[in-house]
Amino acid sequence: MNQPLHKAVIPAAGFGTRLFPATKGIKKEFFPLIDQDGLAKPVILIIVEEVIKSGIQEIAIIIQTQDYSLFADFFKNPPPAKFYNKLSRESKKYSDYLQEIGEKITLIPQEQQEGYGHAVYCAKDWVKQEPFLLLLGDHVYRSNIDKSCVHQLVELYQQYQTNVIGLTIIPEDIIHKAGIITGNWLETYLLSITQLVEKPSIDYARDHLHIPNMKPDEFLAIFGMYILQPQIFDYLEDEIKNEQRLKGEFQLTTALDQLAKAQGMLGYLVQGQYFDIGMPLFYRQTMIDFKMGS
Repeated sequence: MNQPLHKAVIPAAGFGTRLFPATKGIKKEFFPLIDQDGLAKPVILIIVEEVIKSGIQEIAIIIQTQDYSLFADFFKNPPPAKFYNKLSRESKKYSDYLQEIGEKITLIPQEQQEGYGHAVYCAKDWVKQEPFLLLLGDHVYRSNIDKSCVHQLVELYQQYQTNVIGLTIIPEDIIHKAGIITGNWLETYLLSITQLVEKPSIDYARDHLHIPNMKPDEFLAIFGMYILQPQIFDYLEDEIKNEQRLKGEFQLTTALDQLAKAQGMLGYLVQGQYFDIGMPLFYRQTMIDFKMGS
């Protein structure tokens, strides 16, 4: 059965502790970047715009309860008249456009911050029984081809109608910071996933996760972009009910591994680059590289 893709979920409920003290005054999702159009935009807006340009028109942002007014004020409320009247004609048009974007956005509170998997689970009732796009709230993306990174994944989902996650190649010295996958190549850039492991040791990865024909010190890691069937919520719910935590939190990767084994899952080596703004040096480098996509 052909299931169209209507919805996207963006978790943005973290504390941003690695960016303290800046995050004492501003949420990391509102850190500014210069986008391709030359405008200074908060990270969350760049992510939302990429989603909308891919054709998805319903977006849920998972937030901390106390941040509701912050996100609502940005996406759903016009600026004060005195401020609006000082804007250029082009900026006024963009301000009006922001209100249009706000109509597509639902804000969902995460009452307690208990990990990425828990944040995703908060969207269960909103997603209902539909496939959905999932993006990280502190990653922005730049494509190397004429299709955006999100659009590349959306097209694959439309073709195969199954779970699809974006992948990137990373060196083994940083695999302890990422979700790592293994599987079997089906064609260039596309493989059938057989296992996903959150932050494995180098020894485990070498023994169980390395993919033939790749360099010995390189592995496939999760890109931070997923299209998932709603059954992912069943696995997340089981882990939450049974207190199955990893390093004190409910993770997504363990539920993804179960979903892949039950339904099948494709991994796609995204033709593009992700920029992680979640740590000071990464944010600094993103500010330098993002606009040019270098």
